[in-house]
Formats: sequence, C-alpha cells, structure tokens
Amino acid sequence: MVRFGIIGTNWITEKFINAASEVDDFSLTAIYSRTQERATEFADKFNVDRTYTSLAEFVQSDDVDAVYIASPTSFHAEHAIACMKGGKHVIVEKALASNSEEVKLMIETAKQNNVLLMEALKTTHVPNYKAIKDNLHKIGTVRRYFASYCQYSSRYDSYKEGTVLNAFKPEFSNGSLMDIGIYCIYPMINLFGKPTKLSANGLMLKSGVDGQGSVIFDYENLNGVVMFSKISNSYVQSEIQGEKGSILLDSISEPTHVEIKYKDGSTEDLTQNQKSNTMYYEAKAFIELIMNNQTESLINTFENSLNIAIVLEQARKQMGVVFPADQSKV
Repeated sequence: MVRFGIIGTNWITEKFINAASEVDDFSLTAIYSRTQERATEFADKFNVDRTYTSLAEFVQSDDVDAVYIASPTSFHAEHAIACMKGGKHVIVEKALASNSEEVKLMIETAKQNNVLLMEALKTTHVPNYKAIKDNLHKIGTVRRYFASYCQYSSRYDSYKEGTVLNAFKPEFSNGSLMDIGIYCIYPMINLFGKPTKLSANGLMLKSGVDGQGSVIFDYENLNGVVMFSKISNSYVQSEIQGEKGSILLDSISEPTHVEIKYKDGSTEDLTQNQKSNTMYYEAKAFIELIMNNQTESLINTFENSLNIAIVLEQARKQMGVVFPADQSKV
C-alpha cells in the first residue's frame, strides 16, 4: 500500500481521494491543515485518525509515504519541498508552482532526495487523450492546435458583489490562465513541445489577476490558439487540424468524445470508455510509479512541467499579471 497524506482540504481534494480510493494500492492515513478544526472535520469525512497542524511534524510522519498537495498555488513549492526533504513522494495540483524558478527548485529537490514529483494534470492520463496521441498520425502534418476552456466561476458572483475570494487573488498565484488556461496549454506542449514564441492578451480584473485571456503560439510548422475564461462560458469544441483531417474533442480538460473528421467528409470515432471521475487515472499513474520505484513520470515529465511554467510566466508578463511569489524565494 501507498500511504497518503493530504495538504489542502477542499473540494478538489475530496474528488482526488474518491478517485484514488478506487486504486488498489491507495490508503489515506493523514490530514494536514492549518487549523485543528478543519483537519478534524476533513479527517472525519474519510475516517482518518491522524491529523496535523504542524507542517514540520507532518512531513516527518512515519505514517505517510506520499502526499497529495492541493493548497493554493502560491504554497505549492513550499509544501512540496518540505515534503520531499522529509522523504515523501508528492503529486502537486496544477499549476505545479507560481513560476519557473519555483519549479526548477522543486525538480532539484526531488532529484536530491530520490523521490517522485509529479504535476497533477489529469488530461494527459485519461484514455481519450491517449486515443488522440495514438491516432494523431492519421490527420497528417498538424497545422493548428486550438483549445478553448471558458467556464464561468461561481466565485465571480461574489467578486462582483465586492468579496474577493482566493480564486481571484494574486497573492495565491491564481487567475484564469493559471487555473484553467493551463488545461489548454499543457496538452499542446505535451504533444508538440515548447513553442518558439507567444502573444498573449488578457482582461485584467481590479484584484490584479486575469478574468479571461487568449494566447497565440508559434511553432516551426504549426500555430497554437487557446482561449480561457473564468467570467464567461464557451461551448465550442477544441480541435487539432491536420492536412488530412481534424481531431475534434468535446472538452480539452477531460475529453469524453473524440473523433476524426477527414477532409473527404468521412469520420472516425476514437472515443474510449473512461471513468467519470477522471482523476482516477492520474492517481493510478502516480501510485504505479511509486510501486515501480520510478522518480519521474514519462507523461507529465519534469521537462513538460518546466516548459509549462516558462510559458505561463511569459504569458502573464504580456498580460500584466504579477504575483507576490515572483518577488520571493522559497
């Protein structure tokens, strides 16, 4: 069994635990929170006996082999580095960190302590994404990658009423690009590598983060276009356009329907059966890596995570989004 501790007691953590609980080698043994009340409340939901309010005690616990980290992004590097120095494997919610310097330090710490570090970007592990990769050759030379993820945030209503919640605070390294734009960009870099240049635009909110944005990416032989928003919805499909046809997917974050439309008008359904809680696949992959004594994912690689961090940083700079974490060292 891989005994898990948890940092970050929120809805995404509950979803991860529910998904990971379907993996045979998963065991939840400890909860960390800044307050005992919240730690106890969350632990009771999952019948966990051990709770911690001291990070130092948590990372030295003999009851934990691996840690799922879903604290605000601005704390990812601090929490992950402390856990890895304590000999724990870590899976860290996207975005992996606030900026590329933090990501570099996290990767260095993982290597120094011979532990597994993996970014919890679920898309690249789901069966329907694998179907895209396995069939990409069928559309010929790829000329354009287009991804859209625009989802009106329930927290935006509070924002408009004058209450700025964490999702719209720069001190937590948040905003539309970091929260959901990454779902558009990560698959692109996973498939085609780091772009040669980018041009980003964003609609800035008074709180100091982007409410929505778009980025155009240049590669040697193709272009990438992504749109993302936390202040409006979009219902358009994402697609990868090739000279022989296009791959259409209904959702870039967790595709449930994938098909090829060839230039002659014919279609091919690539859709695979997959679990409704798609976090299962990243949890399973992470646990299998630990069981096999591997310290880097072959899918969500260190190189991919670092390239993502660099691209997000460049896009933020062009949009005018600055985080306090950019000025500090872990």
